[in-house]
Amino acid sequence: MAEGTVRIDGTTLHLPGGVQVRFKRTLRLPETGTHQLPPGLGDFPIRRVEDHPHTAPEEMRARGGVMLPVYLREAMWLHFGGSTEPAALQVGVGKVCAVSGKPWSGTLVRDPQNYVVLPRQPWLDGINSGKGTVRQFVAVPLGLGATVEGQVTGEEVFGGVQLQSFPLNDKQLAGWREGERLRAQRERNIGPIGGYGGYGATGPVPMPPGAAPMPPPFTGAPMPPPPGGGPMPPGAAYPMAAPGAAPARSAPAAPPRAPAAMGLGVGGSMRQEVYRDTWPRGSWAEKPAGRIFVHLVTPPEWRRITGEAPPPSPVDRAAYTRAGLPWFDYYDQDAHDLDPADALGTVKPVGDWLGDDLDPWQPPTPGQVKPLGDAPGRPIQDGDW
Repeated sequence: MAEGTVRIDGTTLHLPGGVQVRFKRTLRLPETGTHQLPPGLGDFPIRRVEDHPHTAPEEMRARGGVMLPVYLREAMWLHFGGSTEPAALQVGVGKVCAVSGKPWSGTLVRDPQNYVVLPRQPWLDGINSGKGTVRQFVAVPLGLGATVEGQVTGEEVFGGVQLQSFPLNDKQLAGWREGERLRAQRERNIGPIGGYGGYGATGPVPMPPGAAPMPPPFTGAPMPPPPGGGPMPPGAAYPMAAPGAAPARSAPAAPPRAPAAMGLGVGGSMRQEVYRDTWPRGSWAEKPAGRIFVHLVTPPEWRRITGEAPPPSPVDRAAYTRAGLPWFDYYDQDAHDLDPADALGTVKPVGDWLGDDLDPWQPPTPGQVKPLGDAPGRPIQDGDW
C-alpha cells in the first residue's frame, strides 16, 4: 500500500501499516445496568465520498473519506480483526478521542493514552467511560447535544468517526518482523508453536527486543450473515490528505442543502477493557501513516447520495435472544485495562435527549453467553506430575 493511502476492500477499511477496521451492526443495549458484549449483525456498507461528487453535500466532499448509513439510535462497534502488524490506532467520535476524552490530536499521547494498540485490542464497542467497561456507540443526529462531541466540547461541528494509524518506528518494526520470521521458521521446522511469549516444543519462544507479547490474530466470533446492501467494488484506493491540506481535487458543487449529519452518543454499559500500551515508550512512529473521516448519514440521505437502498433496520433484541443466538464475554489475563477517562465518564445516554427506549429488553440466558479469549477467574497453578 502506498504511503498515506487508505482503501476499501468490500466492507473493510485498510489503513497503512496493515490496520483493518470494519464497522459492525449490533443490538442496542439498555441504558441501565452492565451487560455482556452484544453480537455482530453484519457489516455496515461503506462508500467513498469522492465517488459521488454531484450528490454528496459540499461539506462532506470537503472532508473526504467514506460514508456509511445508520438508523436513529442504531448501535455499532469497531472490529480490528485481520490487522497484520502492531499499530497504534486513534479513534475519534466527532473529533473527541474515544479512549481519553481529549480533543483530537495528530500525535500519540501516553498519559492519558489516546489510542488503542492493535492487534492486542480486538474491537472497540464504545467510549472508555468506566473501570473495565465502555458505553456503547449509538447513532444520533447532530443538533440535539446528545453526541459525545456535544457533551464534551459544548458544540456539534464534525460528527462521524475519525481514524488515524501509527505504525511502529523503523527499529521496532524491523525487530518485530525478524521475530515473526524466526517464529515462522520454527513452525516449519517443529510444527505449530504458541507465538511470542508462548512455548514451543523446545521451550519459550524468543521475543524481539522491547516487543510486547502479542496474541495471535483475532478472527472474530461467529456472526449471522450480513443484511442486504450490494457488494462494494473491491480494491478502491485513494490517498488521504495531510491534516489541514486542501482536498486532492475539486468536484462540481452539489445543490445547496444542509447534510443530514449523524454523530455518536452513548447507550448502555458493557464489560469491555481498553488495554494499556505495553510497548516501550518511543516505539511508535512520530507521524501518522494514514487517516480517514467516516461520515454517518441517515438511510434517506444514503439513498439520495448513492442511489442504493440502505440495509434494513436490525432485528429487535427480544427476537434475537428468544432465538437462542449468542452474546459474548471477552477476557485477556495478560492485558491491563486503562483507567476511565474523566471527560467520558460523565457523558449521558441518548435516552436523556430522545426519551425512553420502547424496545423491550430480554436478557440472555447464561447458556447464551460465549466466552472469548482467556477464561475469567484466577490463574491455575501447576503441580508435580
